[in-house]
Amino acid sequence: MKLVTVSQMQAVEKEADSNGLTYDQMMQNAGQGLAEVAADLFVDDDQLEIIGLVGPGNNGGDTLVALTALAEEGWKSSAFLVKRKKDDLVKQFTDAGGQIIPSEKEDAFFHLSSFLETADVLLDGILGTGAKLPLKKEVAELLSEVGDLLDSLDEPPLVIAVDCPSGVDCDSGDTADETIHADLTVTMAAVKQGLLKLPAFEYVGELKVVDIGLPVDLPSLKNLQTEVADEDSVSALLPERPLDSHKGTFGAALIAAGSINYTGAVVLAGEAAYRAGAGLVQLAIPASIHAAVAGQVPEATWVLLPHSTGVIAASAAEVLAKNFERATALLIGPGLGTENATKEFIENLLAGKSTPKKSAIGFVHGESESKVADKNSLPPMIVDADGLRLLAQIKDWHTNLPAPAILTPHPGEMSALTGLSKEEIQESRQSTAIKFAKEWGHVVVLKGAFTVIASPDGRTTVIPAASPALAHAGTGDVLAGVIVGLRAQGLDAYDAAVAGAWIHAQAGLYAADDLGTTASVMASDVLNSISDVLSDLE
Repeated sequence: MKLVTVSQMQAVEKEADSNGLTYDQMMQNAGQGLAEVAADLFVDDDQLEIIGLVGPGNNGGDTLVALTALAEEGWKSSAFLVKRKKDDLVKQFTDAGGQIIPSEKEDAFFHLSSFLETADVLLDGILGTGAKLPLKKEVAELLSEVGDLLDSLDEPPLVIAVDCPSGVDCDSGDTADETIHADLTVTMAAVKQGLLKLPAFEYVGELKVVDIGLPVDLPSLKNLQTEVADEDSVSALLPERPLDSHKGTFGAALIAAGSINYTGAVVLAGEAAYRAGAGLVQLAIPASIHAAVAGQVPEATWVLLPHSTGVIAASAAEVLAKNFERATALLIGPGLGTENATKEFIENLLAGKSTPKKSAIGFVHGESESKVADKNSLPPMIVDADGLRLLAQIKDWHTNLPAPAILTPHPGEMSALTGLSKEEIQESRQSTAIKFAKEWGHVVVLKGAFTVIASPDGRTTVIPAASPALAHAGTGDVLAGVIVGLRAQGLDAYDAAVAGAWIHAQAGLYAADDLGTTASVMASDVLNSISDVLSDLE
């Protein structure tokens, strides 16, 4: 699904019209698609009733086309016209058996309310993507009255917003107080960027895009590089799992993680990599915490690293590098801590150097300085959490990572990497992610509400999810584990980041739904929901 500004959508439609797909044809296609979405929600029901709030613009036209199509299918269809003249679309609707609810009379709302009380579906088609705030008094009062009535009904109709909920600014995401909450928003051709901003997102409900017949090779459409991840696009990215598979088929994820204070990060990231489908997961940890975590991930194999006061020591780079030959993806960061010894470990790893010390299990003995790796021999990398804060302290870090690596910062970590304030980052999340992905040459996963994934080549994907279910410690470790698990299976960096972020967000929503609240969701609940998400993608 493409993500567009209002002006970009207008430019696409204008170019399509000039190339032979008329505005009337686009409206017919949009309305038919809307009708099909509504019909698919009630496949086994009879004697269905639908009412549309029909405004004067194009989305009012989309609404009339949909109402007409459903009337022809036997639905009891009614339309409440809001400042709309009785044009050809209205005539086609009434010819199909649709009923116009009088809107000019003093008792108009009484008539409207009687229809709403028995309707199965309400189409909100008053205002479209070009609406600006504040709303005019008449429209604001109508929306307010309809909203109050819906709130009072024991069984209100399913509310479907046409293109966008009336009262939403489709660029900024601002909303009028009178905006009606939709259960489902059916948007035409592409997702308008304001729908994936707060507070508008709270009014959108589920989001679906319908095709309006745009040619796929339309230049203005092809030039749009920002996508919105959805079930179909993510499903298409996942690797096949042949019947004759073995563990080597699905790669080996090597995860360098953990410290004495953050043992749980190891467990969460390691199990998440397995849940994402990796064939083998190796957990490289400070030797001192092995006893505490080994039994919690019995499927993992272990690489015991030199440690200093419970954190990975500078001399651990050579030990880790001995395991690169088998690894098809490497994650560094969850739970590492930010001690200087661990920064030196990462620095040595990226520089291809190690300074091993005399020691015990897992330690490699050798010369005082030996070649262990360079950026060309490092496995495909993901850097997360404390690994990012440590990277920020290393000069020219981005030039020493194997390109493209995947970086998964939250706003605080992005601030450490860029020098920007968290407020600056949050004010322009998408442009910030794009700018630094290009500058660094790596894929950036800027976490948070509506996670942004940006590629160095300019491609960008937004995850259409915002939930406090993921605002808990450890959920980032789960995300990093999912991404490294997918990367290990052979997905390229951008695809692994997109699929991982979408699966992770959905797992958070699934966990909240299972528990009945977002407040009680823990990272382990998100982890346990990954299999449910993947099951629904098959």
